[in-house]
Amino acid sequence: MTDPSWLEEGGALIRTFSFDTYAQGAAFVARVAALADERNHHPEVLLGYKTVTVETTSHDADNSVTDRDRRLAQAIDALYLGKA
Repeated sequence: MTDPSWLEEGGALIRTFSFDTYAQGAAFVARVAALADERNHHPEVLLGYKTVTVETTSHDADNSVTDRDRRLAQAIDALYLGKA
């Protein structure tokens, strides 16, 4: 089950993560990128000041949310919580 912090809108799952520093956010982006490469499923990622917004959709399913997106969201949550 996907954390309720992920919003489903416009055919995508979207969540904004908060960090104490810009550098922590940048490090998280690098970990998300490595995870995305592993899974060959690449979300849009926006690095802001102390925030990172991730948006995932399945382009091969007419830009809709699939189980693949939900699994990626769960894995990103685990990274954020330090469990991966």
